[in-house]
Amino acid sequence: MNPDPQSCSALTRAVDEPLAGTAPRARAWLVLEQSGPFGFDALTHSHLPAEVRLSIAAAGKATGTNVILARSLGHHADTHTSPTSRRFWFAHTSPGGVRMRTGIVDDAELTRSDLGALLTAAASGQLPPWGKRTDEPLMLICTNSKRDVCCALAGRPLASALAADPETAAAVLEVSHLGGHRFAPTVLVLPHGYVYGQLDIDSARAVLEQARSGRIASLPNVRGRSSLAGAAQVAELAVRASFGIHALEGLDVLRRREGRAVPIELRWDGNDDVADVEVRHNDGRAWAVHLGREALGQPRPESCGKQAVQAFAWSAVEPVELARWA
Repeated sequence: MNPDPQSCSALTRAVDEPLAGTAPRARAWLVLEQSGPFGFDALTHSHLPAEVRLSIAAAGKATGTNVILARSLGHHADTHTSPTSRRFWFAHTSPGGVRMRTGIVDDAELTRSDLGALLTAAASGQLPPWGKRTDEPLMLICTNSKRDVCCALAGRPLASALAADPETAAAVLEVSHLGGHRFAPTVLVLPHGYVYGQLDIDSARAVLEQARSGRIASLPNVRGRSSLAGAAQVAELAVRASFGIHALEGLDVLRRREGRAVPIELRWDGNDDVADVEVRHNDGRAWAVHLGREALGQPRPESCGKQAVQAFAWSAVEPVELARWA
């Protein structure tokens, strides 16, 4: 944790900003291995080959799939050299369609493919036939000091401790950027796409142990499921907390509109600071959740060195159980 009382993570803890509803939004994630240092914008400021950087840049950011860089823990010399192939993890994270593939991908494959089309298809659940399918959880911890010093000061010790433990070492990588520096250390667990904040070593071990059992752990530290809109993240976690639902799969969130439940767009966040959603369990149970968004205390910076801004957060009214939907 950053001991500087004026750091973004310290100021966020001081105003007790809720974590729920703050997960970065993506229906799929492509994780590419790249040793060496991460720059501020790692996809363009790292030592990725120029042709790979151009391919990623051409794909754009509106595909519904986030691309991040990862590396194993340890010293990574700034050699300005790069391999011609790299490990990858490609995960679709939406409820009911979770899947992940891993293996080795050649840079030539990345550059000759229509990466924009691949990323868009992945967000819809269609992963390319690279590598092989895996269900093993992968814990990704942001440690990029060039984005925010809090990520390095809080994330690096956590990642190092987990990498030194034989029980967790193979499942942990440090990554270039997840967003939400003020909640450092920030953690993404694939393939289900739940994002965590403010974890310590014990709670991080519990998160990984439970993920291996198909369960979610440490609800106070969950920022949300990245495949859901912000308000939907809060509603899902409210149902989990109220009804003791811990299985990673089984819940989906829909928007309530004119008496009907309809799919939610990834960027939807209610109207006029209110939102009505329906959380459905695959066993047929369903809950209506009303949410409101309010300002939180004094303005605080979202990242170290940035100007303070007013923080807002969604909160959920106690979920109301509905008639079975299935």
